[in-house]
Amino acid sequence: MSSWLVLTLLQAANPQLPPASTSVFVIATVIKMIVVFTILMVGVALLTLAERKISAWIQDRHGPNRVGPHGLLQPAADGLKNIMKEETYPEKANIALFVLAPAIAFIPAMLTFAVIPFASPLPLPGVGLIDMVVAPLPIGFLYILALTSLGVYGIVLAGWASNNKYSLLGGLRSSAQMVSYEIAMGLSTVAVLLVAGNVALNDIIWQQATTVWNFFGLTIAFLIFLIAAFAETNRLPFDLPEAESELIAGYHTEYSAMKFSLFFIAEYSNMVTASALLVTLFFGGWDIPFTLWDNMAPWSVWKTVLTGLVFAGKVLFFLFFYMWIRWTLPRFRYDQLMSLGWRVLLPISLAYIVLIATALLILDLLGIRPGAMHGTILGVVNLAAAGVLFLVLDSGRVISPASRRVREDELRRLRARRERSPLAVPGGGD
Repeated sequence: MSSWLVLTLLQAANPQLPPASTSVFVIATVIKMIVVFTILMVGVALLTLAERKISAWIQDRHGPNRVGPHGLLQPAADGLKNIMKEETYPEKANIALFVLAPAIAFIPAMLTFAVIPFASPLPLPGVGLIDMVVAPLPIGFLYILALTSLGVYGIVLAGWASNNKYSLLGGLRSSAQMVSYEIAMGLSTVAVLLVAGNVALNDIIWQQATTVWNFFGLTIAFLIFLIAAFAETNRLPFDLPEAESELIAGYHTEYSAMKFSLFFIAEYSNMVTASALLVTLFFGGWDIPFTLWDNMAPWSVWKTVLTGLVFAGKVLFFLFFYMWIRWTLPRFRYDQLMSLGWRVLLPISLAYIVLIATALLILDLLGIRPGAMHGTILGVVNLAAAGVLFLVLDSGRVISPASRRVREDELRRLRARRERSPLAVPGGGD
């Protein structure tokens, strides 16, 4: 008997509260909207402080420490400064789109978190069972993919409406980057949907709770999704749309005051959503590892609180990882960026879908249902595929390398040309 069937029987045998009525559902949804988005906005402000503190720690220096105890009020000081700063508008900008662009970038970044479950259901005596998700859509994953693709319109409009060549280049880079990596991101999650058999995020969490986290069985899909998430959020080493050394500040060069801040709020909100989605798809969401206690009735407030804290801890780990990578790795060249998206991630995603679909079909024909054995076999297949993939990528000739070995005949030809040229600089190139 599979662990999924065991869990279903245990839930049926335990008494639990009925689902909430329609009026209670509406009131609970409004309360969840206020609480969740308030925490998200405050968290985004604190993430700016965390980024500066982590960068200071990595570079062995002091971070913000003058405003409030240990610099904790620095985000409030920065927000007050941006509110009080003068709003500037370029002379020949399209003012309507110039003002609208930050909102278009900000709103999808906030709304995508609405469908991500962040804790186990909350039982309220006399009320019912409340799902700990703002909008429990049965197609929550598809909703996220659709809504996150809208954020690029704000960036492109900001670049075009500014009437600045650097801003325009940043907007064009962002659109090309989004198109290049959204495909790989979507394809990488097909393997997750094949294993879970559903696009509802709650069902994906249940599937991982009863078998094994998808990270262990779908590691290559996780790596592709992680790389694409860095590119989608314009974070290093994929921050080409706002490369300071090339484009001043990219698409938000002409922005000031709170419109400038909205782009950063959108960026950090996208980081939170991407981290929460990584946790949900590959690390069991709010599931506590090595136990089924949190996944079955009877539900309790303590289960909701504990699973919510576990979910927050997993998300904070990936947020730290985002910041760690930013202050560790250099920026990609633009040709390397496009080569990685189209020539590496896309073919790997397609091949991996075929591999996982074939493995699942064979397991189904053999009568092996989701459970410990099913997860172990998928893990072995995934480990073998990851070993082959890393051997190929480690050759150093896949992602448009910055340097390559010159063939002996080509080296002799270059040396002969240099010797024949009277104007050649010793040690210089041709």
